[in-house]
Amino acid sequence: MTHVVLDSCIRCKYTDCVDVCPVDCFREGPNMLVIDPDECIDCAVCIPECPVEAIVPEEDVPKGQLHFIALNAELAKAWPAITRTKDPLPDAEDWKDVQNKLGELQR
Repeated sequence: MTHVVLDSCIRCKYTDCVDVCPVDCFREGPNMLVIDPDECIDCAVCIPECPVEAIVPEEDVPKGQLHFIALNAELAKAWPAITRTKDPLPDAEDWKDVQNKLGELQR
């Protein structure tokens, strides 16, 4: 089992989760992070660090966001690892409460 980054990360890209990850399983895209399911050890230390609650255990992914399980796995293969905290996107505060942001995802 692994953890999954959901829709609420898109256009925010808070990276508080990155510093606490003991196995560097986060991957960075232009406007979102994902978790590499082959690297995640299911420790859950990242969950409380995310200010937009974008990280959940795979078994807790909401029904309407199940496609994010495959999306994390796909994008983790293409995006580079991120191992240090960075500033969120400049307009993250404007986007943090917006839902259904998949159309905003930049690959």
